[in-house]
Amino acid sequence: MWIRTLIVAFGLALGIGLCAYVARQFTKIGGKGAVGTAFRWGLFPLAVFLLTFPLLAMHGLLRAIEGMTILILDLSTLLFFIGLVIGALSLAVGWAGSRFGFQAAFVAAVLVLVPVWVTGGIHVDGLLDTSDALSSWQEKERRLEILKDSHAGAFAVITACVYFLAWYGAYSQLWLCKPALEIMALGFMVSRCFSGISVMTFPKARKDGTVAEFSRKAEDLAVRNVLIVYLVILLAVMVWIQPVLGILAFAAAGAIFLFYHHKAMKYFGGITGDLAGYFLCLCEAWMPLVLAVVMVIYKV
Repeated sequence: MWIRTLIVAFGLALGIGLCAYVARQFTKIGGKGAVGTAFRWGLFPLAVFLLTFPLLAMHGLLRAIEGMTILILDLSTLLFFIGLVIGALSLAVGWAGSRFGFQAAFVAAVLVLVPVWVTGGIHVDGLLDTSDALSSWQEKERRLEILKDSHAGAFAVITACVYFLAWYGAYSQLWLCKPALEIMALGFMVSRCFSGISVMTFPKARKDGTVAEFSRKAEDLAVRNVLIVYLVILLAVMVWIQPVLGILAFAAAGAIFLFYHHKAMKYFGGITGDLAGYFLCLCEAWMPLVLAVVMVIYKV
């Protein structure tokens, strides 16, 4: 156990050192204000990568030491980097829209499509399947069968329309507010950290599902602990960008996480891959909605 702790601590220290080095180089080039400028121009994902990659490398090394023949990144850890890619692309779209004068409607539409393009819509599929299952008001076993059904019911279509319309409206409001867009970019990582924690800790509705398989591959608590570290770092940076927006966006994600647990336990007896997608979609819809409303009220 002490070896695991030592390796993870070394990875975190290495990541912090890399971030400090990058910040120092920016300061040398452009003065004391250069670090903040770099964050505003969308270079924060690079800093997050530098901070977290050593943790993952040390985690991979730990798994190798424990007897694995190849280095494997668990799905729950890989999710963080998918969120990193989505967040970086979202910042790039926001910057391009502002820089080249694209209309708000066009930029908002592209921002909505970025996560779908990166993930292939796999999480949206979970949202729609789950909405059909919940709307059926059947017994638990029947709901689990509906999750496996590849056909989309009426409630799935309605949910898709409401989901994308709400997302589009939120992005139309917030994309010109740099702090809000930056916090939302981090939100894609926050949602995936919460999702990974649920895979590690929540009961599984099926013993042979995708979620159950990945949780068996990470049966120790190392991955969960790393994801918790990520969440703490992300929360700190969100508050640093804009305290009110950062705290409320993170609180919205936490509230959806609790709601997800309640729904999964009450109606399905545990989580599945579809329910994990359901959570991600809800989380990533409610965060921009909260940001869009608060930034108007708070006059950010």
